This record gives sequence, structure tokens and C-alpha cells, in this order.
Amino acid sequence: MSDALEDFRRTIEEASERLRLIPEALSRAPLSDGKWSAKEIIGHLIDSASNNHQRFVRAQFTDALVFPPYDQEAWVRAQRYNEEPWPLLVQLWESYNLHLLHVMSSIPAETRTRLRPTHNLQRIGWKTVSENEPVTLEYFMLDYIAHLKNHLKQIFAKG
Repeated sequence: MSDALEDFRRTIEEASERLRLIPEALSRAPLSDGKWSAKEIIGHLIDSASNNHQRFVRAQFTDALVFPPYDQEAWVRAQRYNEEPWPLLVQLWESYNLHLLHVMSSIPAETRTRLRPTHNLQRIGWKTVSENEPVTLEYFMLDYIAHLKNHLKQIFAKG
């Protein structure tokens, strides 16, 4: 897990530098017809960080990985991320994910790797897991990182 967390740190640091280079006007343009802009993707990733922050902390005090889902389209629409200043969004995204890195690094290995037979990752995971298959918090954390990287690739593919 330490290699994955170090890679996550590098991803945050390198992506933050690249994101800051995107001009304000370009950051609010949809990446393609009917798709989110870079601002909306970063907003979605802030929402994801917020939701998963609570999940990662709460998971340490329960045997189940069952958490409320959220409607990502509605959250992005309600928060009108295209109206936020790009540098502010990038800074919040970077800071929140550095904090999540700290949280993930602080979770004891026995808590991270304990099999959880009860979960709803078939509904809330990026790479879903059958509800009949036990899962670990570590899997869920790695899934979060993979989700984040996928969205960063979408932003950087446009530039």
C-alpha cells in the first residue's frame, strides 16, 4: 500500500502543477459535446473526496462498508462549478486530496486489509464488486485513487 500512496502523492503534486497551467476560459469549456468541463470534473473530484473522506473515516469504526451514494450530476449542477475561479478549485482539490492521503496513510494495516462481507461497492464503487464478494477498505481506497486518475486523464487528454 505504501507504493500506491506514494504514487497518489506524486499524482496529486504533478496534476496540480499541470492543472494550474490551464487557462480560466479553457477550464470552463466542455471537454466534448454534452460532457463536463475541466472545472466540473475537478468539482466532481472534490465532491468525491468529500464523500470518500467520511467513508474512509467511518469504515474504521464498523465491520461493514455500506455508505450512502450521491447523485454526482445533481451535485455538480447544484454547485455551479463553472462559476468558481479555476485556481481556487485546483487548490481545494489539491488540499483535500493531500488530506485524504494523510487519512489513508494513518489507517492501520489490519483495519485496511480486514475482509468486509457486508458492503455496497456494487453501487458506490468506481470498479464495482459483487455484493456477494467480501472486500477490504484498502480495495475501496485504491478504487478511489483509480477513479481520480481516470478523470485527470480525461482533462489532460483535451490539452
